[in-house]
Amino acid sequence: MSETITRPAILILLGPPGAGKGTQARMLEERFGLVQLSTGDLLRAAVAAGTEAGRAAKAVMEAGDLVSDGIVLAILKDRMAEPDTAKGVILDGFPRTPGQAEALDDLLAAQGQKIDAAISIEVDDAAMVARVSGRYTCADCGEGYHDEFKQPVTAGTCDKCGGTTFNRRADDNAETVGARLTAYHASTAPLIAYYEARGVLRTVDGMSAIDAIAGALGEIVTQVTA
Repeated sequence: MSETITRPAILILLGPPGAGKGTQARMLEERFGLVQLSTGDLLRAAVAAGTEAGRAAKAVMEAGDLVSDGIVLAILKDRMAEPDTAKGVILDGFPRTPGQAEALDDLLAAQGQKIDAAISIEVDDAAMVARVSGRYTCADCGEGYHDEFKQPVTAGTCDKCGGTTFNRRADDNAETVGARLTAYHASTAPLIAYYEARGVLRTVDGMSAIDAIAGALGEIVTQVTA
C-alpha cells in the first residue's frame, strides 16, 4: 500500500547511465503511487495504441527521422491525463535540453501544473564505471542486479518474479561507459542550470547505498507534496 501524499507531484529524475534511476523510480512508484513515464516506453505504447500522436510518431520513425518535441509532448500530455497518474509522475528521459524543458513548462502551465522537483542523482564517474560494468537484469521483468552491489537472494533466480534468465548489455564495459558519462555531463549541465535557476533543482548522492538514496528521494517527495 502506497503512502498518502497531500497533492500530486511532477518530478524529473536526472542521472547518468547506471545511476540507478530505474530502480529508484520503481521504489517511488511502490512507496507513493507515482507513475514513471519513460520517453521510449511512452512512444512505443502510443504507437501500439494507435493514438493520433502515436500514428504521427510511427510515421516519423518509419521514415527514419527523430520524433519531434511536439509529438513527444502530445504523447506525454495524453498519458498524464490517464487516471493512474492521479498521484503524480516521474519523468525519465525527457526533457533533455533547456528548449524541451521550456516547452514542458508551457504544457504544464496550460494544465495548471508545474515541475515540483528536478532531482539530479550525483555520481563519481570513476566509481560509476565499476558500478555499471557489473550490472545485469532479469530477462523476464527487468529487475536490476549487480555482481558486487546487488545479487539475487537465491543465486540465479530473480527476487521479484522468479525468473532464471538474465541479460547483460553489450555496451556495459568500461570504455563505453566512460564515454557515455562524458556525453551525459556535457548534455545535462545546461538542463541542471535551467532547473537550478527556477529553484526546483534538488541533488541526491548517487554513490550512497540504494536504501539511502531511496530515503533521500522520499524526503524530497514528502517536502514538495506537503
